[in-house]
Amino acid sequence: MVDLRSVVDLSRTYQQDFYCRDTLAVARELLGALLCRQVSDGRVLYGPIVEVEAYTQDDPACHASRGLTPRCRVMFGPPGRAYVYFIYGMYHCLNVVTEPEGTPGAVLIRAVGADGTNGPGKLCREWQIDWSHNGTSLLTPGTDLWICAGTTVSGSDIVCSPRIGVSSATDRHWRFYLRGHPSVSKAPQPPVGKKRRRA
Repeated sequence: MVDLRSVVDLSRTYQQDFYCRDTLAVARELLGALLCRQVSDGRVLYGPIVEVEAYTQDDPACHASRGLTPRCRVMFGPPGRAYVYFIYGMYHCLNVVTEPEGTPGAVLIRAVGADGTNGPGKLCREWQIDWSHNGTSLLTPGTDLWICAGTTVSGSDIVCSPRIGVSSATDRHWRFYLRGHPSVSKAPQPPVGKKRRRA
């Protein structure tokens, strides 16, 4: 892997007011932004965010839907911080806290345009993102983890679909991804022998 700081300007971070907005708006606008990770040996890994999912307090699939708990406490805090959780006993997942402080919301980073990062668990494993980053500010360049401005994405290049691995609120098409991008994670396929419903 290469330290890319000399190639791309990774200092133009979004500030807190960018995240202190409607979660769905932030989710769409994070597509094309650059997720940056400085690893222990000083190298900086980065890639454009190409797939996200949105979660809000009134959403039964959201960790904060039942109120404040130790697990989701960070979601109630200042926007622009990382919310990291552990699932299935093996995967960490990185989210970005949205909405004004006290109103929980988050955007799950599902995939980044870089090798081995096409899925939230794969991203965190490949870039060594774990529970220690929970609550980390994403506003300051040159730290362990931050997000900066990248390429503006046209609305026609964004695809909306149901979220992956969610059994409730399946009617909410709150997964957003870049059309045709090779790093977008694959949606689960219907079981063999079962027909898909016609649209």
